[in-house]
Amino acid sequence: MKSLKVLSIITTLCMIFVLVGGALVTKTESGMGCGANWPFCYGEWSKEMFIELSHRLVSGLAGILVLALSILSWKFYGHIRETKFLAFISFFFLVLQGLIGAAAVLWPQSDFVLALHFGISLISFAAVLLLTCLIFEIDQKFDADSLHITPVFRRQFLYLTIYILIVVYTGALVRHLDSSLACPSWPFCDNSTPFSIDYHLGQWAQMIHRVLAGVAFIWTWVLLFSILKKYSDFKVMKQGWIIQTTFITFQVLLGAFVIFTRANLMIALLHALVITLYFGFLCYYLLLSYRSTKKGETN
Repeated sequence: MKSLKVLSIITTLCMIFVLVGGALVTKTESGMGCGANWPFCYGEWSKEMFIELSHRLVSGLAGILVLALSILSWKFYGHIRETKFLAFISFFFLVLQGLIGAAAVLWPQSDFVLALHFGISLISFAAVLLLTCLIFEIDQKFDADSLHITPVFRRQFLYLTIYILIVVYTGALVRHLDSSLACPSWPFCDNSTPFSIDYHLGQWAQMIHRVLAGVAFIWTWVLLFSILKKYSDFKVMKQGWIIQTTFITFQVLLGAFVIFTRANLMIALLHALVITLYFGFLCYYLLLSYRSTKKGETN
């Protein structure tokens, strides 16, 4: 099914644009660029309107593509046990993301609620990416079929996935609180600014995010050394986790450069892109862990 492979690649790329576009909307404060209207866009033409309208169009296109991918994957790859679950999750969370986005426009929402938006889109993206991996039969091109992931590593992958969603939420909260520069220094926070409740809330959000991101960085590196020791003969584990470690290292450096460049927009968008790729790869290890569990039950 060459056409389905092409569709899966286009859908995955479109989902990346949805995630990065959402970050762009938040960073440029363009959420109300179309006024309090949804799904149509009214108001005076401006940069904010263009950004918000573009994001809505890309999200709408992504919805159509994800629905088509889900239906066709279900039809042609339904015999693979994970396909139906991933097809449902990808479309469900994309629709949920759209509804939350609509609610944010039509009714005022707390920053703490709006911060959920990115994480929900991230789950949909991960499901689409895993569907793409199944369609391209990635497991058969590596040695994943013969891989047995021990319960210790299965738990580590699961806990780290949940933890990364928390880290992502705090990062999104920093953006929605407009607190990217609430701490003008890095890695610690300079508290020499005049007292302001909103500003100090942003500083707390910044430092919590930095601490959680630091733990994720250390956790990923520790897992790398453990995987290199335990699974040195398995490319899918060894090479894959080297990529993961590269992603998390780059992510931390980008977080620092957001401060050093005074919240440069391109750096901030790269920051959103890298964590998207890291989370997608991490969910692939969840898939491998699930298969190892099933394999153990049949042995």
